[in-house]
Amino acid sequence: MTTMTEASVREFKMPDVGEGLTEAEILKWYVQPGDTVADGQVVCEVETAKAAVELPIPYDGVVRELHFAEGTTVDVGTPIIAVDVAGGAPAKAPAESPAAQKEAPGKAGEQEPKSAGSGRQPVLVGYGVATSSTKRRPRKGPEIPVQGPEIPVQEASKALQTELNGHGSAPAAKPRPLAKPPVRKLAKDLGVDLETVTPSGPDGIITREDVHAAVATPPAPEPVTQAPPVAAPAPAPAASYDAARETRIPVRGVRKATAAAMVGSAFTAPHVTEFVTVDVTRTMKLVEDLKQDKEFTGLRVNPLLLTAKALLVAIKRNPDINASWDEANQEIVVKHYVNLGIAAATPRGLIVPNIKDAQTKTLPQLAQALGELVSTAREGKTSPAAMQGGTVTITNVGVFGVDTGTPILPPGESAILAVGAIKLQPWVHKGKVKPRQVTTLALSFDHRLVDGELGSKVLADVAAILEQPKKLITWA
Repeated sequence: MTTMTEASVREFKMPDVGEGLTEAEILKWYVQPGDTVADGQVVCEVETAKAAVELPIPYDGVVRELHFAEGTTVDVGTPIIAVDVAGGAPAKAPAESPAAQKEAPGKAGEQEPKSAGSGRQPVLVGYGVATSSTKRRPRKGPEIPVQGPEIPVQEASKALQTELNGHGSAPAAKPRPLAKPPVRKLAKDLGVDLETVTPSGPDGIITREDVHAAVATPPAPEPVTQAPPVAAPAPAPAASYDAARETRIPVRGVRKATAAAMVGSAFTAPHVTEFVTVDVTRTMKLVEDLKQDKEFTGLRVNPLLLTAKALLVAIKRNPDINASWDEANQEIVVKHYVNLGIAAATPRGLIVPNIKDAQTKTLPQLAQALGELVSTAREGKTSPAAMQGGTVTITNVGVFGVDTGTPILPPGESAILAVGAIKLQPWVHKGKVKPRQVTTLALSFDHRLVDGELGSKVLADVAAILEQPKKLITWA
């Protein structure tokens, strides 16, 4: 009697967690086959071209199968996990256990060697419970009659291994190297294949030291079991040489999307960049005063906050700068809202989340929104929605000690302001040369919809406010 039918199994498909995304990489599984899940429970973390996102399961049940391993890139709409909503145990294990107990009580003991001698071997995420057949493609590889009474268990295991090696199905049945998620990420960043790393941790777990050792000492090429048409040892010296002198990092996820967006923007929108050097001594004094203000208790007050407010005021005075170019309809779309983007450097690459309707926020509210945006980005938890719909952006290159730069527009935006390092410099103030806090601003804009006059007015307004912050009161 079958306790779990196909009708009771629900396939959870890779969703489009952003607008128009086509694929996502599975970073980490939080469940394994046999685990009970509840509606809304997070089962995995995936990385899209925009950010890392945790995916909740939309129903209750028992995990039957994980279709893909960590590190696999999956197309949107492809099933990634199967859940038995009837509440039964996983299909593969119960299908054999009752028969083994009723027909041949000794069979359970005979099958234990498949689990490498442990009572419950750690299940490799993405491969399900250990069975004698291939998990991902059960239709392939039925040639070995594992359950036939004429073939002993040990001979059947050897035959199965030979069959897998001979038909190239090893990736589905070969044990996956054991390593914690941070170690896997380190290996991915350094371009190290974990299958070539010799583990030194307990129970064969690969450690960070093992990955670094693999970079320093490249592994020897695996012996060739079949005669290939082209000799494989030839590339080995080059790989050994490159690994000692170079590090190759796969371009994927956020980095890949950022690179494509920047290339598209640079060669689609005609960029113009203007510069202005400004005395921000009064702005720096205002920053110190606001830090002592009770209204800003617990909030982060810095020059970026006042620069953001200055840009919002400049946009209010020059609303045509807050627009986009509609190529399909040959129209300029002027936005009556400001979604202020803040470029943030993260371990996964440069992202530009934005503060929705920033023009409506008071200075304390803007400070709170900036603080939340930065902390969320550093933790890698920025949602795709937070990076959509930006209208103008600020990039603070000054935190790296850089004077200024020529920033590239985020796609769909008309302007981006770069803020340089604030340094003590000799400056003519009230007819005398004095040491003053000085910075350089750079404004890049799309010359299809922003001409030199409009761009200059916006940049001049931002500079005037930072030089005389009291204009925030009179102009806001």
